[in-house]
Amino acid sequence: MMVYRVAEEHDGYAIDYSLLTDLDGAIINRYGLFNQIGPSDRAIPHPTAYVIDMEGRVHWKFTEVNYRIRPENADILAALAEIESM
Repeated sequence: MMVYRVAEEHDGYAIDYSLLTDLDGAIINRYGLFNQIGPSDRAIPHPTAYVIDMEGRVHWKFTEVNYRIRPENADILAALAEIESM
């Protein structure tokens, strides 16, 4: 799970904010983030991450069409640190 991986990779960093889980794909569908065909000839989502502040403003985003390329935890943490310093 990402929360535990971040804590392990970043010296015990605790995530104390909400993470969105989209189990039924509703958000992925709404924003058109499905690859047309992935492995095994089935659609899979584009790797995507957003950092959104409490007012709903997007401060950072990552979307990649190659399902093997994922956002780096360090990039996400840097975007969060920028919000926290505001």
